[in-house]
Amino acid sequence: MSDILKTVESSLKELLASAVKIFPAVLTAVIVLFLTRYIAQFSQRLAGKAGKSTFHSSSIQILLEKTAYVLTWVIGVVLACVLAFPGLDLGDIIATLGLGSVAIGFAFQDIIKNFFAGILLLLQEPFSINDQIIIDSFEGTVEKINFRTTQIRTYQGERILIPNANVFTSAVQVQTAYPSRRTDLSVGVDYNTPLEDAANLLQETIEQLAGVLSSPVPEIDLVGFGDSSIDFIVRYWTEPQQAQVRRVQTKAIIAIKKAFDAADINIPYPIRTLYYYNQDRYNDFMPNGKNHQLSEFIESSS
Repeated sequence: MSDILKTVESSLKELLASAVKIFPAVLTAVIVLFLTRYIAQFSQRLAGKAGKSTFHSSSIQILLEKTAYVLTWVIGVVLACVLAFPGLDLGDIIATLGLGSVAIGFAFQDIIKNFFAGILLLLQEPFSINDQIIIDSFEGTVEKINFRTTQIRTYQGERILIPNANVFTSAVQVQTAYPSRRTDLSVGVDYNTPLEDAANLLQETIEQLAGVLSSPVPEIDLVGFGDSSIDFIVRYWTEPQQAQVRRVQTKAIIAIKKAFDAADINIPYPIRTLYYYNQDRYNDFMPNGKNHQLSEFIESSS
């Protein structure tokens, strides 16, 4: 029994001695990780300032900030491992990182996929921060492109987080990619309206409307004969932001209605014409006389 106690005691002493030996190294590694956090934030801010002075693209500026942040953390973690485990050499660290990257790749493949998709989005820049886009059923303003998601703010004030891989592989409609955007506004007039006069009135009204761009020039097209009206489409251009498009469209509808009222041009209600047949003379298939002859034939046959 005494031998067992001596063995346990000697083992505990050895463990305590080992702990005392490695404690300074572990403490130093913890301090390095603690400092890495602040150094990473400082390097991110420094890269952001350098990017703003060098590149005009906000996406490249964000990419530089994120790259500096991640690279600083990688260096800090490697340095902490070297300090905490002095027996490790560079070859062991590289081998460990290689095996670990394979395991991490399988375990976090979605995160890694979104990470690299985010980098490609920042490099290729199909859209920028503050652009207004439509992805699938989501529509709004781009606020951030993070490591994993693209953040947009909808026009209703909601935040939507879309995985970068989905954004990269989906069709994206960028509504603010160009300095102007066209709106097609339908309006109908009744069949008694002089069409040239109506077209000229629409052209004059839309050209004088505040918010409508003079170039490209607005166009008025006749597009067809409706059930109760002859249909026009007013095509005009505005600034591409959704709020501006919506406000100008409201003004256009009001202005066109006022102009038509002043010119005594009607925008007709839907009209249906109903035809009534004499049910004594017609059934669903033939005139009443033929139906009477068919009845006589049936009676004589019976």
